[in-house]
Amino acid sequence: MRLKIGNFNLFNLVLPNVRYHGHRKYSQQDYDKKCDWVAQQLDKMRCSIVAFEEVFHHSALVEAVERSQYLRGAEIRTANPDGDQPAVGLASLFPITHTEVIRAFPSTLFVEGTEVPFHNFNRAILRVEILVDTIPMTVFVTHLKSKRPIIHEGEDPHDPVQRAKGKARALLIRAVESVALREILVERLRGRASSPVVVLGDMNDSALAVTNDIISGTPPHRRFDARVKQKIWDVLLYPVKDIQARQSTQDVYYTYIHNGYYGALDHILVSQELHPRNPHRLGAVEYVKTYTDHLIDQTLSMDKVPVWKSDHGQVVASVKLYTPE
Repeated sequence: MRLKIGNFNLFNLVLPNVRYHGHRKYSQQDYDKKCDWVAQQLDKMRCSIVAFEEVFHHSALVEAVERSQYLRGAEIRTANPDGDQPAVGLASLFPITHTEVIRAFPSTLFVEGTEVPFHNFNRAILRVEILVDTIPMTVFVTHLKSKRPIIHEGEDPHDPVQRAKGKARALLIRAVESVALREILVERLRGRASSPVVVLGDMNDSALAVTNDIISGTPPHRRFDARVKQKIWDVLLYPVKDIQARQSTQDVYYTYIHNGYYGALDHILVSQELHPRNPHRLGAVEYVKTYTDHLIDQTLSMDKVPVWKSDHGQVVASVKLYTPE
C-alpha cells in the first residue's frame, strides 16, 4: 500500500477574537479564511497522516481539518493547547492506539560538569502510535526553539553584540532540546525492526545543522566493522530530503523564506525500516514534495503573506509499505 505523510506549520491557528502574542487576534472573517485555506492545502497534500505546528486551540484544528474533503473524519490529537502558547498536533486517517505528550527531558545534560538549566521542551513533543494497516508506526511531532534572539530585560535589541548573545541563547536551548529528543528517539528506535519511526516538525534549522544531526544521528564510517554499523543503523534517522536527493539531482527543497534566504526548517525523518537502501525494509520513501507557491520573497516584492495563510511551506513524503494486499 502507499500512503502520504505530511508536515504543516499552521502559523498561529487561533480561535477568532482571542488575543495571541500580546495584541494580535483574528477577526471571524480572517479565521474562516484561515480554516478554509488550511483545508484547501490539506486537500492538495492528500496525506493520511499530517503533523501540525503552532496550534493554539484544539477545537480550531478540528474545525480546519473537518473543512477538508480528504482528511475529514480523521482522528486528531494535540499536545494540550490552551490558547496561551502554540503547540503541536496530528491528524490520522489510520487508527491511533496511543498518545503521549512529552514535556520533560529524559535526563539532565551537563556541560563541563555544570548542569544546563533547561529541563523541559520549549514546546511539548507529541508521540503517537498509529496502526497503518497491519504495521504499527510511531510518529513524533516536534517544534524546536526558533532562531529568534532571546533578549533579556534592559538589553538593547538593536545592539549587534546583544543580538549575538540572544541568538546564542536560542541556539543553546534548541541544542539541548535536540539532545533530549535524540535520547527519547534512541530508546524507541533500538531493536524495533518491525515498527517504523517517523519524526516530523519544524526543527527551526537546516538539514545539515548540528542540531538536526544530533536528532538523526551520524551514519557509520564505511570502514567500521559490520556489527558496529548495524548498531548505529538501528538508531539512525534519515531526512526524506536526502533520500529524494539521492534519486534526483535537482535540489529545490525549501520551506521558508527569510531575508531573501530560501531555507528548510520543516523536516520529515524516517527510520531505516522505510529507507529504500535497507534490504530488510518494511517500506520505502518514494517521493518528496514541498508546497511553497504561497510563500513570498519580501526582499523582491512588496507583497506580504496574508495572516490567514502560513509563512511555511508544507512537506509531503510518499511512502510505499510492504503490507499484505
